[in-house]
Amino acid sequence: MNSNMPPSSFTPPNTNLKNEPENENPIKEIIKFSVIALLIVIPIRLYIAQPFVVSGDSMLSTFYNGEYLIVDEISYRFNDPKRGDVVIFRYPNNPSQYFIKRIIGLPGETIQIEDNQVTITSEEFPESFVLKEPYIAEMTKPTRTSVTLPADEYFVMGDNRDHSSDSRLWGNLPKDKLIGKAMVRLFPPKRIEWQPGYYQFDLSKDESYE
Repeated sequence: MNSNMPPSSFTPPNTNLKNEPENENPIKEIIKFSVIALLIVIPIRLYIAQPFVVSGDSMLSTFYNGEYLIVDEISYRFNDPKRGDVVIFRYPNNPSQYFIKRIIGLPGETIQIEDNQVTITSEEFPESFVLKEPYIAEMTKPTRTSVTLPADEYFVMGDNRDHSSDSRLWGNLPKDKLIGKAMVRLFPPKRIEWQPGYYQFDLSKDESYE
């Protein structure tokens, strides 16, 4: 035998050539997955969007009792609420309760309701205009209201005007009570909709001027 030949290599039978991962404990895997999920979900839930279930009939027939919504909590951090937005907010007289209504009047405007007609006056529209609201089925109960909105306060009403507790009864809605606006209706499936109930007023075409 040639003594100059290199020694042959030898691998012990129990030596692994590859660093194969060991099977982790299933409980540890579940805990790891849960922690990651919470780190993702909690910030979204607190600062971006949250669920809301409609309770009551004050927004009929735009929203029905039991419908499941996702609320956009981030838009109002960058943009002011608009007339026509459907908003979710803390009831000013009891912040533990949540209401859903539609924004009708904006800061600085004067809102007058008489003979079931909403008239708005502002610096932008000093001659006033009558709001056309196609989303309302009826408003039969006579209402007389006149209010000028200070800065950062809004006038809100339910679409089911005859059965809604809103700014006509308990006053203006402070901006700091706003949670957000209706972004998605997820339930029932046949009524899934993006920005449900939103109505954009076109004051150059749709409204009547006095």
